[in-house]
Amino acid sequence: MKALVYAGAKKAEVREVPEPQKKEGTIRLEIQYCGVCGSDVGIWLGTHPRAKAPLIFGHEFLGIAAEDGKHIKKGDRVVPYPLLSCGHCLACRSGNEHVCNTLGLIGIDTDGGMCNTAYVNESVLVKVPEGVSDRAAVLIEPLAVLVHGLHMSGFQMMDTAVVIGAGPIGILCGIVLKWAGASKIFISDLAEKRLHLAEELGMIPVNPEKENLEKLVKEATGGEGCDVLFECSGAASAAMEMSEITRVRGKICVVSIHKKPHEVNLQSINFKEQTLVGTRVYTREEFRQAAELTKELEPQLQRVVTHIVPLEESDKVFDMIGDPDCGTVKVAVDCRRR
Repeated sequence: MKALVYAGAKKAEVREVPEPQKKEGTIRLEIQYCGVCGSDVGIWLGTHPRAKAPLIFGHEFLGIAAEDGKHIKKGDRVVPYPLLSCGHCLACRSGNEHVCNTLGLIGIDTDGGMCNTAYVNESVLVKVPEGVSDRAAVLIEPLAVLVHGLHMSGFQMMDTAVVIGAGPIGILCGIVLKWAGASKIFISDLAEKRLHLAEELGMIPVNPEKENLEKLVKEATGGEGCDVLFECSGAASAAMEMSEITRVRGKICVVSIHKKPHEVNLQSINFKEQTLVGTRVYTREEFRQAAELTKELEPQLQRVVTHIVPLEESDKVFDMIGDPDCGTVKVAVDCRRR
């Protein structure tokens, strides 16, 4: 079968690889689509601390069951909960397996789903709701990140929200906030094409090279600042400014994975009695909730997937994502056999 394989730093190769072998408790999936995540970019760059070549990319995949299981039937469309937890550490014993001390991920610590077919443990498979398109369903995994972020943030209906970063996670964050009843959603980024899409989806776009985000937010809130801020960029400048944009006793939710420590204005957080919370991935229940939420957000989700690339040409996806002229938001790989 064909697969997109990490072959070393800045080396992604479409290869013929052996068909996978069935293990007890697994079901064979014919992979339909697989989203390209920021973590895949890190793997490709050679900077991911755990991923080792050769490795099949991909943890955001959608498949069709090719055989019956105990609960999954042949023909069901499914997505896998991709987290790998030890089951023994304090986090796992406390019901928080998503922040396991040795948390792993399909597509990072084991081969992923950017290939024609895979065997996946039936226990982690979640059915895609009827009527939801493949294009929307491939976003269930990143959507779960925002379901978790919303729960962790303390967001309340009619809050004024700020999202820093209009990549796939930032755009999805804005979509979920709008669905949940935010009164205003400001979103900042340098990429004009992404800001244009965000505006069409009901957000207020801000390019910090042209406008002052803090000034605009405070003008809209009587000088107070936003109620809740979601940091989705991973940028050092965002880490420093987020407390200034947020009001007294406001909430700051760090969704992005910062690759290295950045300065944070703890004095501002102190004096304003703000709540700063980190998030990582999602629980099993939040993953299931994200699958259900696709029924509500189908039209918006389809627009987030801006580019679909055939598996045979998928070695180009990382160059596409890095090229601002391509205007990518979310790229998915079409993994269907031809």
